[in-house]
Amino acid sequence: MKGGRSKAEPKKADSKLAVKKSAPAAKPGKKPAAKKAKATKDPNKPKRPASAFFVFMEEFRKTFKEKHPNNKSVAAVGKAGGDKWKSMSTAEKAPFVAKAEKRKTEYNKTIEAYNKKLAEGPADDEESDKSKSEVDEEEDGEVLANSCYYVSSTTKIFIGIFSYFVVKKRIWGKKFV
Repeated sequence: MKGGRSKAEPKKADSKLAVKKSAPAAKPGKKPAAKKAKATKDPNKPKRPASAFFVFMEEFRKTFKEKHPNNKSVAAVGKAGGDKWKSMSTAEKAPFVAKAEKRKTEYNKTIEAYNKKLAEGPADDEESDKSKSEVDEEEDGEVLANSCYYVSSTTKIFIGIFSYFVVKKRIWGKKFV
């Protein structure tokens, strides 16, 4: 074997391809950042209104689909709409801007009403300080509003232990230890 490596020679690793195995050390004076939990969004909160461009795109999608019925690409529609929006003058954009402003004023009215409703506090039909699970635990074994039976956690533990003994120890089976 001319020019070849023998099996006895150790292979040298390329320093550029080497992977660092140790994690980077944290600075001694700093604490690791804690992960923040995301706040849950209220499904009753009104959605923000569409901008003038998106109002334009609502109409543009319809016309583009009529001209190009075989086109299935969303990206192509967006690109064509963006190019047309850029080429339009402010006079051509005016009706879309006016619709967007109208939607924005409606949104401001609804968000003010929503904020007033939140500031007043919970309504009589909603539970006040108790969560649904706490209310459900008080109604142990009764039929709930959604027609499902509630089983307390204590009952679930008992059922789990009981089923273990039935299956593993064969209480009702052939043998009992």
